[in-house]
Amino acid sequence: MPDTTSSAPHDTPQQSARQTVVVTGASSGFGALTVRALARAGHTVYAGMRDTTGRNAPAVAEIQHKAPLHGVDLRPIELDVTSQPSVDAAIDRIIDEQGHLDVIVHNAGHMAQGPAEAFTPEQYASLYDVNVLGTQRVNRAALPYLRTQGSGLVVWVGSSSTRGGCPPFLAPYFGAKAAMDAIAVSYAAELIRFGIDTTIIVPGAFTSGTNHFANAGAPADTVRAAAYSTRYGDLMQGLDSRLSALVPPDADANEVAQAIAHVVDLTPGTRPFRVHIDPSQDGSDVVSAVADRIRADFYRRIDLPDLLTTTSSR
Repeated sequence: MPDTTSSAPHDTPQQSARQTVVVTGASSGFGALTVRALARAGHTVYAGMRDTTGRNAPAVAEIQHKAPLHGVDLRPIELDVTSQPSVDAAIDRIIDEQGHLDVIVHNAGHMAQGPAEAFTPEQYASLYDVNVLGTQRVNRAALPYLRTQGSGLVVWVGSSSTRGGCPPFLAPYFGAKAAMDAIAVSYAAELIRFGIDTTIIVPGAFTSGTNHFANAGAPADTVRAAAYSTRYGDLMQGLDSRLSALVPPDADANEVAQAIAHVVDLTPGTRPFRVHIDPSQDGSDVVSAVADRIRADFYRRIDLPDLLTTTSSR
């Protein structure tokens, strides 16, 4: 059965070598916490973010000021996952400076909250462009290097909503995360023969420590949104508080960053396929365990057991 524990096992062999890591969406939230955790662990970390000279200039300045003070190798880099030229330029710069790339962390994402009907198709496409197509742009830029060196790790930051508790009025975000999860599963099998590991990190509904709800997109069709408000207005306005009520007061979004750092430090071939960090316990870990076991059994039935890691097939 796949490893679906809240954190990777601490008795798994670890590697101590410094690795070169790129994290997308690193200006805030899980991304900002993750780049700092990885840098403190001794890795060379590129904090990918868009608009480094504009909106995210303060985040860049903070990294540039604090990294030397803490003696860590943390470097901001312009990386807009919605632009292939931007992604290509970022990956090329990393390779030029380091000579290699070891870990990709797909973290960039955007949330939208409101009635599913009230979002225009263009809004769905825009959100999928960030949450789903952005991972493909990064992979197309970076994976040729990882495949050539015959090693590496791809980390996908998903969501427990893919298989666990799924409240209404977050359909575009949940749909995008489900699509990303499905793509990650396929990539895992397609990369293993190149010596590249895959781990899907599955955070639950952390309603503090991230900017998800504060920066969530709203429906463009305000007329249709208003039609839903007459019957669901209180529910929509109080959705984040309903989710917060499920989260223990000591839940810390840093747990997600620490889980990613732990997975990166594990010896290749021993990394868990999924790691759930869900203080609200919405059941995603249970459903994922069943789904991943069925997938592993199916791979054996079609005589493809070598496409399963030891952690995705036990």
